[in-house]
Amino acid sequence: MRTGLLMCGHGSRDVDAIAEFERMTRAMRARLGDYEVDHAYLEFARPVIRDGLEALKRRGVSRILALPGMLFAAGHVKNDIPWELNSFAADNPGIAVAYGRDLAIDPNLLRAASDRIAAAVGDAERAETLLLVVGRGTSDPDANSNIAKVARMLWEGMGFGWAEIAFSGVAFPRVAPALERAVRLGFPRIVVFPYFLFTGVLVKRIYDETDRVAARHRDVQFVKADYLNDHPLVLDSFVERLAEIDRGLNAMNCGLCKYRTQVIGYEADAGAPQAGHHHHVRGIGTDADHHHDGHDHHGHHHHHHD
Repeated sequence: MRTGLLMCGHGSRDVDAIAEFERMTRAMRARLGDYEVDHAYLEFARPVIRDGLEALKRRGVSRILALPGMLFAAGHVKNDIPWELNSFAADNPGIAVAYGRDLAIDPNLLRAASDRIAAAVGDAERAETLLLVVGRGTSDPDANSNIAKVARMLWEGMGFGWAEIAFSGVAFPRVAPALERAVRLGFPRIVVFPYFLFTGVLVKRIYDETDRVAARHRDVQFVKADYLNDHPLVLDSFVERLAEIDRGLNAMNCGLCKYRTQVIGYEADAGAPQAGHHHHVRGIGTDADHHHDGHDHHGHHHHHHD
């Protein structure tokens, strides 16, 4: 049985983000010589998910495993990618399709995060440093709560004096207000860590907002840590998620999923039908295709999922 692996990315208008995701796919291909490995995207960039699945089909696979290239299980992981996979599976009953879980809160990722932060902070006194962990932000409170747990584990594990969280969009607090509040706590140093896999419009915006706040508070040292990117432990986590499929351990943590449980404030979302939500931006291209400057953020698609 010939098996294919499809790495399912979010997609971005930012060409740097697409280049990083494709580099990660090549690294996975190098590590998984027994698999046909390819990639695809939910929105903006090409190939789109359906085209990625069709490409693996043309290469003669009889089994396709799909991994979400995303940190947490919000709308994209719970609804959009499964809708794409289920639609393909219904049209291709001769091909077995299985789906892996999100990366979630994982010891490998926490170690990778600590490496990125430690490299940025250097020899600075951590007890005198405040850590701000910035997540993407979603309309799923369970996914958002993971950022608080990540921040707490990095705070205690690395010995920082304090930790705060922020989000690049959808959820609150946003980056600039969170930084202003952090300044008032009186720490001489603030390290900003985007808990993101890859660069893109949002990561660049986080760094830009950090620079703007830093310009207003020159008595505080602001340190910008790198995001996770292609840290070797990130690749290890993806390989583990792939192995989980064969062991039957690829179930997401759905205990507080707003689509399965009436979570406070989101009761109406329980039992919502699974459906894709990216038809209007699927495969429309990156900034390079539209001759946009890489820092043109005005047309960014603001959705309310992962």
